[in-house]
Parts: sequence; structure tokens; C-alpha cells
Amino acid sequence: MLNVQNLNVYYGESQAIRDISFQLGEREAVAIMGRNGMGKTTLFKSLIGMLPSRNGKILLNGEDLARTPSYRRVQSGLAFVPQGRMIFPQLTVEENILVGLRGAGNTVPDYVYRFFPVLHEMRSRRGGNLSGGQQQMLAIARALVTEPKVLLLDEPTEGIQPSIIKELARTLNVLRKERNISILVSEQVLSFALDLADRFLVIDRGRIVHNESRAELDQEKVRSFLTV
Repeated sequence: MLNVQNLNVYYGESQAIRDISFQLGEREAVAIMGRNGMGKTTLFKSLIGMLPSRNGKILLNGEDLARTPSYRRVQSGLAFVPQGRMIFPQLTVEENILVGLRGAGNTVPDYVYRFFPVLHEMRSRRGGNLSGGQQQMLAIARALVTEPKVLLLDEPTEGIQPSIIKELARTLNVLRKERNISILVSEQVLSFALDLADRFLVIDRGRIVHNESRAELDQEKVRSFLTV
């Protein structure tokens, strides 16, 4: 599925991502854990093409996307939900979703509202009037209609109340099985990652320093990487 090999990303001459390699399997969910400033968002922006990588490979089903523009990566099956959601606040829920719709058509697919029924109820409401949790659902719904193979979620629990976080994890687990989607999520909330992820990677100063499956996870060790 997704195979990242020896990825290096720089801001000017300052190296932000250092020789990162990992794999994401079909319908697998992997959590990238780490404190603020350790490289999570930079990694995700480089995967989707918002930041160039100096070298390395980003292989999706064998196709190297590392030198391709963002739109080509989306066409190949990557979808990115950025930190802060970045929905269009003046557009309605339905209009926001239709922005991401691949190909011709002006109808939101039924499965989107099945996964997120609250969006159907609020489909005529402006995106800026939704709660933080509802905006996150909207951002994911907009990414879903691009028919991704891999969904990249950057800090999806930021600013969301705990009950919605639990609901979001349940929905994402159903989503990846039914829609055959793999999920890569950057996160600091370990409880959410435990509800979703099959495998955990810890990033520290731009490097992957820890890699464990959920069954073998040393939660205290991971927490030590997340505390200041």
C-alpha cells in the first residue's frame, strides 16, 4: 500500500524530517505519535506534496509520488485532512463536501451521510456554524469523496470533546473496513490512538524512534515521548 523510504525534508538548510521509513498496509491504521514541533505535520505535508522532500520515495501501490504535485497524489489515492480542518466556513455542509467530489456530479454519495448522519441533518448549515467535532467530520467527509486509498489525518482530535473523540474513532474503524481505506494519523491523544491504530510510530526531532504494534505497546514508554 504506502511505503515511505528514506524521506528527508528541509526548511531551507534546516533538516526537519530525517531519513524516515515506514509502511502502511491495506486497511491498516498507523498512529504517528509525538510532541508538538517534532515533525508530525511536516511529515504529513511532505506526503501530500505541500512541502517538497529533498530525497527519498513515497510509494503508493508501487508508484513513486515523491516528485509529483499534490493534485496527482490525490488522483493516485492520497487524501489529507489538515490540522485545523480548513473547511470553508461560508459554504454549507453539502457545498463543502461537493468541493472534494471526484468527477462529474453534484450529489453527495449516500455512504458519506451514512457514516456521518449529523452532516445530513445539518447539510444546509454553514460550515462555520458547526462545532469543532462536526467540522472535523465535515473535513473527513470532504476527503472521502475523493475515493482515497490512504487517508492522512493530522491531529484530528484537536479541540474536540472526549465523547466525540470516541465516536470519531469508532466511525473511522468502520470506514476503513467498509471502504477499504488505510489510515495514517498524527496524534498526541494516546486514548484515541489506542481506539484506532494497529501500530504506533513515535517521531522525535524528525526521526522515528519507536515502532510497536498495539498488542505489544508499552504505553508508559510512549507517554514518556509525549510529555515535555
